[in-house]
Amino acid sequence: MSEENVVPDAPEAPEAPDSPEVPEGPEISFDSEPTSDDKLWSALGYPIPIIALIALLMEDKKARPFIKYHAVQALAFNIVLWIIIFVVSVITLGVASICAPAIWLVTLWPAYDAYRSNYTQIPVISNFIKKQGWV
Repeated sequence: MSEENVVPDAPEAPEAPDSPEVPEGPEISFDSEPTSDDKLWSALGYPIPIIALIALLMEDKKARPFIKYHAVQALAFNIVLWIIIFVVSVITLGVASICAPAIWLVTLWPAYDAYRSNYTQIPVISNFIKKQGWV
């Protein structure tokens, strides 16, 4: 009798599931690219803060993550900007209030960046609104 080299059967690997299990919960849809409407609402919220406030009050706009992020950030940015203008105007006895319209031009940069479909990062403000859970 000849002995044949018999290799024991290797254990079978468990079969991979057809689809990964996803925990159930509310569906959140993030569009890969903001629409032109999203970009317009987001950009106008910086120089015209009332637009950002209106966007947060409208349910269909508030549900869009891009618009909500920029609306909250635009409101926070404008509040900080006007507090700085007020404090500097008080310290300089009103002389700095003459420059307030020129300082308003600072809001055009994040507006332009938002219109280019970017999630603009304003150093202190962006981190603050994220830690607060507002966006």
